[in-house]
Amino acid sequence: MADNNKIKRASRVNIALAALISSAILLALPAQANESDAGVPSLKGKRIGITVAGTDHYWDLKAYQGQIDEVRRLRGTPVALDGGRKEAQQISQIQTLIAQKPDAIIETLGTASVLEPWLKKIRAAGIPLFTVDTASPSSINVTTSDNFYIGEQLALKLVNDLRGEGNILVFNGFYGVPVVAMRYDQLKAVLKWYPKIKIIEPELRDVIPNTVQDAYSQISQLLNKYPKGSVQAIWAAWDVPQIGATQAVDAAGRNEIKTYAVDGSPDVVSLVKDPQSSAAAVVAQQPYLIGKTAVQNAARYLAGERNLPPATYVPALVVTKENAADVQKTLGQSDGK
Repeated sequence: MADNNKIKRASRVNIALAALISSAILLALPAQANESDAGVPSLKGKRIGITVAGTDHYWDLKAYQGQIDEVRRLRGTPVALDGGRKEAQQISQIQTLIAQKPDAIIETLGTASVLEPWLKKIRAAGIPLFTVDTASPSSINVTTSDNFYIGEQLALKLVNDLRGEGNILVFNGFYGVPVVAMRYDQLKAVLKWYPKIKIIEPELRDVIPNTVQDAYSQISQLLNKYPKGSVQAIWAAWDVPQIGATQAVDAAGRNEIKTYAVDGSPDVVSLVKDPQSSAAAVVAQQPYLIGKTAVQNAARYLAGERNLPPATYVPALVVTKENAADVQKTLGQSDGK
């Protein structure tokens, strides 16, 4: 049975890689509209608690804005709280929301092991809980991107660009965040079948705040340590470290190194678009639509719909040098914004 599973996995990876090779635009699925806004139940008279780990990153801010805007569009009242990237502060805010007993709470991001006791308390208080990018057994529904797909496709793009051989630097500082763990695990699953690609140890630790500056510093030091030809790529689970890494690579003139990450912030999509930049690819999510969809799921539940799936996936797009300009249009982005 174990051998059969290995064969199936190898076939799956190879089929996906073949698809990458045959397409100039690497599986960049078109953005899909969610269900008609007109069919979503009203939230009139409802208060929806919104708690987010932080809003200092483009993705986080857009998902947060999407939730607030959609609650208001559906004529509800958002009670929105920003944790400021401080776990204790977000937990305190969750306690505040529980005491206020809103009609539902939507929680976004954070370290799963830290959050879970408090997410359980939300359900114990009889408040429907929905999450964004937080996989939790306490959540009725999580709205997210398919991070298994994202991790696999980014890894396959890297493998294809390196032609199955080379050394890579990997940022792995936030494995406790479920979506980050999914992306990292998929990278390792793909690389298992490409033994000529090695992760340079020790892995790097990305930080918050000062993520760009720290990544720039770490990569600059390592470029001095590893001469030209000894590093081929840099991988990160989100795209803020990619900015610093890309800047360091470009400043050093190390054009043999390519960078890869996830999220699709406008600045990063612009870097990928630039033919002179070492940024080779980023998987762009649709955070505003993710936040909006989470609110719509909560509205349906409060209107009596009890057959919601445990997860709702919003499509993501693989952005490359070849399709970055088109993706900017699809996502409503422009250079530098």
